[in-house]
Amino acid sequence: MRPFFVFSCLLSLCLPLACSSNGGTPAHDPGEHGEDEHEDEHETPADRRDAAATSPDSRVAEAGPPPAIRPRDAAVTRDAETMGRDAADAPVTVGDAEAGGTDGAASAAALAELERHLALAEPRPELAKQPFVKVSLTRADAARARTLLWEDLARSIRETRKGEVGATESAARTISGGGLSLRYYLARRGQAPATGRSLFISMHGGGSAPAATNDSQWRNQIALAADYAPKDAIWVAPRAPVDDWNMWFVDGIDALFERLIADMIVFEGIDPNKVYLTGYSAGGDGVYQLGPRMAERWAGAGMSAGHPNSASPLNLRNVPFAIHVGGNDTAFERNKVGEQWGKQLEALAGADPGGYLNQWKVHAGLPHWMNLADAVSVPFLQAQTRNPYPSKVVWRQAEVTRAHFYWLAVEEAQQKLASEVRASYADGAVSITGVKDLSKLTVRLTDEMLDLDRPVRIEKDGRELFSGTVSRTIDVLARTLAERSDPAMVFSAEVSVSLN
Repeated sequence: MRPFFVFSCLLSLCLPLACSSNGGTPAHDPGEHGEDEHEDEHETPADRRDAAATSPDSRVAEAGPPPAIRPRDAAVTRDAETMGRDAADAPVTVGDAEAGGTDGAASAAALAELERHLALAEPRPELAKQPFVKVSLTRADAARARTLLWEDLARSIRETRKGEVGATESAARTISGGGLSLRYYLARRGQAPATGRSLFISMHGGGSAPAATNDSQWRNQIALAADYAPKDAIWVAPRAPVDDWNMWFVDGIDALFERLIADMIVFEGIDPNKVYLTGYSAGGDGVYQLGPRMAERWAGAGMSAGHPNSASPLNLRNVPFAIHVGGNDTAFERNKVGEQWGKQLEALAGADPGGYLNQWKVHAGLPHWMNLADAVSVPFLQAQTRNPYPSKVVWRQAEVTRAHFYWLAVEEAQQKLASEVRASYADGAVSITGVKDLSKLTVRLTDEMLDLDRPVRIEKDGRELFSGTVSRTIDVLARTLAERSDPAMVFSAEVSVSLN
């Protein structure tokens, strides 16, 4: 029996536009959970396999012309080791060191101390308390320190998380943290390129339903790896940690996904700049929410048949975003809000050239289950590569707030719902605009963004907040690496500024 979708959220218990599309792909009697999702006919397993075997072009032709694609900034693809080698190989003269105010001998000594520290047996003294972590580094020493720190973290992950890996399409593994647990299946497709496979995190439907129903949705989501057919990729289907309408955007899931991605980088060798988020129905709700909320992690995000609830698209400036919904998917007005979001993204792209790349389509005549018409989003996503240091970012805090976003960070007291900031960098300067309900901001820096051997200027609405040289330090390298466990997004310097 081809998977179909259910509702189990009682409308009488849901606030307007605050109830998830508790749909999914469970194989059970539709009469058990409402009627909204069961007006359309359903296919047999053979029908579904036949549909999966058809070419993407034939599926698109049946659904109508392919969706339009809007341009954005060119992405940057450089892994940590490559960046480290490039910087380490670059000659650093005495003149360069003097221009940046860095003592080359002191920098070399700090790097040697780091190597000695990392060679110590566990448990080691706390790295952050060692005096050498505050010493200013040369560009080459900072690159070498970054490589050493990542190698040490990867070793620790390999030694302590062996029980979290080894999942297959039928055998799950579990990641835990913050009082939540995330089980997941894993499918491998194609071969591993030199830079590593892509990673798809694909969220199942379901919602406020019995655990057995959501388990069925989960099993169907791993089967969709064959239907969506990503190339040279790891397809991970996680099981939502709760059985509720907001199953994919509860507080705590961000950390679980961060840990999952880190495990995939270390154990599977995936490319951290080729990580994609997808989901169907209630999983689509999760894409609407986590796509913007965790934008710094994604090379792209694909939403199918979901509802955004309270989510905002502003953070998607650097995340190519696909929206696909059936024209007859009227429950919770998914078809209408999908179109609204698509038009919002188009307007944002028009006002901000180079940003908000999007692909969207309301598939005329199709119900909640689109019979794989949304599969066109997969090649669209895989054509995208994350730029970990985009020259412009837009950050709006969601209900679950975050401490960092690309190269910006805020203290806990500054993490407020709906606070906003826009920031960009070019030619040795960082410009901050559009500040709402935010009085202090930390700007993270790296030589991939600006030449840190030269003075850096930070301004807000044309008013200077900081001007001077900044120091690359082991302290900042270690802290920013620990935040994400992402070797492709590490910073060597930071400046905190008052925005008042």
